[in-house]
Amino acid sequence: MSEAWSRQEVEATVADYFSMLDMELRGEPFNKAEHNRSLQNLLNDRPRGAIERKHQNISAVLIEIGYPYIDGYKPLGNYQELLRLAVDERLARAADLNRIVEAVVENATVPRPVISDILAIQVTPPAREANAVRIREGPVVSRRLAGKRNYLEIEARNQSLGLAGEQLAVEFERERLRRLGTPKLADGIRHVAQLEGDWLGYDILSFEPDGRERLIEVKTTRFGASTPFFASRNEVNISQTHHEQYQLYRLFSFTTQPRLFALPGSLRNSCRLEPFTYSASVL
Repeated sequence: MSEAWSRQEVEATVADYFSMLDMELRGEPFNKAEHNRSLQNLLNDRPRGAIERKHQNISAVLIEIGYPYIDGYKPLGNYQELLRLAVDERLARAADLNRIVEAVVENATVPRPVISDILAIQVTPPAREANAVRIREGPVVSRRLAGKRNYLEIEARNQSLGLAGEQLAVEFERERLRRLGTPKLADGIRHVAQLEGDWLGYDILSFEPDGRERLIEVKTTRFGASTPFFASRNEVNISQTHHEQYQLYRLFSFTTQPRLFALPGSLRNSCRLEPFTYSASVL
C-alpha cells in the first residue's frame, strides 16, 4: 500500500506506541505482535511491516528529542513531518508518562539482575547506519529541547547509574583477564574514576593479556542499544591521542538484561559525533 498515511492513521499508531512504552517503563509485559494486528484493523489494512517501520520512525523522533524509546523498535529515520507533529502533541498531553520517565532516569536506586556469566553480556556493536552508534560531544549540562526536558541527558548525569555501570565493567574486566590466564593483571585493575576523579578521560585502567594498558570509558543506560550517549571534549580527545589503548564500553538495558558492546579506538572514528553544547564568550 503506497498511499500517504493520514493524520488519523498516524495518531492511532502514535497512541499505540505510547501505550506500549508506558508498559515497558512500568515493567509490564506486552505483546508487540498483538498490538500490530490490532492496528492493522484500524489502519485500512496497512501491512505488518509498514506498521513496524512507523513504530521505528516514532523511536527515531523520540531519540532526537531526548526521550527513551521502545527497545524492540530500533530507531529509523526519514519520517514524515506529520509524525513528528503527532508525537509532539502526544507528549504535551502525556503528563503521567512524563512523570514515569522522570522517575526512571532520576532514580538513585539502580537494581541489577543476577548475571550468571558476566562475559556473556558482551555483544557486537549496532550496525553503522544513520541512527546507530551516536555520541553527543560536549559537557553534559541541563537544557531543554523544544520546551521538553531531555531525559537522556538527565539519565547521563545520574551518578548512581554511572557508578553501577563502572562497577559492572570492573567485574567484567577482572573476569576477562582471569579467564585469559592473567590473574595478576586482573588484580591490578584500577577504578581510576573513583580513586583519582573523572578528569583523566577514562574510568578504568585495565590491561591486555600481554600487559599493555587498556583505558576504558564506561557509558551506561537503562534503555536500548541505539540510545545516544554523551562525552566530554576531554574524553573524545583522550580516545584520539590514546587510540591504541582506548575502549569505550557501552552498557545498555542495564536494569533489565545488561548488555555491553565495546568501541575501540578514537570515538571520532567509531561514532557519529553531534555538537551538543558550545562555549561562548562576548566578542
